[in-house]
Amino acid sequence: MYESNQGRGRRSNTLVVPQANNALQQLKYEAAQELGITIPADGYYGDMPSREAGSLGGYITKRLVQLAEQQLSGRSGQ
Repeated sequence: MYESNQGRGRRSNTLVVPQANNALQQLKYEAAQELGITIPADGYYGDMPSREAGSLGGYITKRLVQLAEQQLSGRSGQ
């Protein structure tokens, strides 16, 4: 999960739980693979079509909500 610094003069997101970085990166790559989207090798998303970026972000959000619901209900796994 990211903490936004909007309105503070700079655009950067910092992780609330830095230890989750690897898991979030893995989730991003898995989501992109499932959707058939190529993640830019250089990490620059500026050339990615808005439709792809939106689909990827929406899919990741859906998975994060699903994981949180499972954790809150006491279930683990997928």
